[in-house]
Amino acid sequence: MTATYDATLPARAGWFARAEAWLDHKGKGAWIAVMVLGFVFFWPVGLAVLAYMIWSKRMFNGSCRSRRTGSHRHAMAAMKPSGNTAFDAYKEETLRRLQDEQAAFESFLERLREAKDKAEFDQFMDDRARRDATPEQGSDKATD
Repeated sequence: MTATYDATLPARAGWFARAEAWLDHKGKGAWIAVMVLGFVFFWPVGLAVLAYMIWSKRMFNGSCRSRRTGSHRHAMAAMKPSGNTAFDAYKEETLRRLQDEQAAFESFLERLREAKDKAEFDQFMDDRARRDATPEQGSDKATD
């Protein structure tokens, strides 16, 4: 099955993600048809589809397709040249700078996580050392 309907869907997506993308591509009518068929053949399936449609906000938004393709469309528009070389150079420099800042920020967050993990591990080892030392003293008193 080729995923021509959703370019953002990973190649190794599970059956549920592929089915969801296919139904989103077909629109709200496909979701309603699946729900009705679920109620006709086995009512818990129809109820589950209805609950999923309400939980994922598919029931009340204008179109299922707009949510999936909106961010992809904006990303593609950002990469398309405008025809103005000065603006394109500025846009390319700005995007490069933002990518560098994002990489630096992600590196900073990784260092923070590592520091937090180290502090938590050190605290655990200190607590463990204290706990291991305490029962030895308590066990000497219990045998007296």
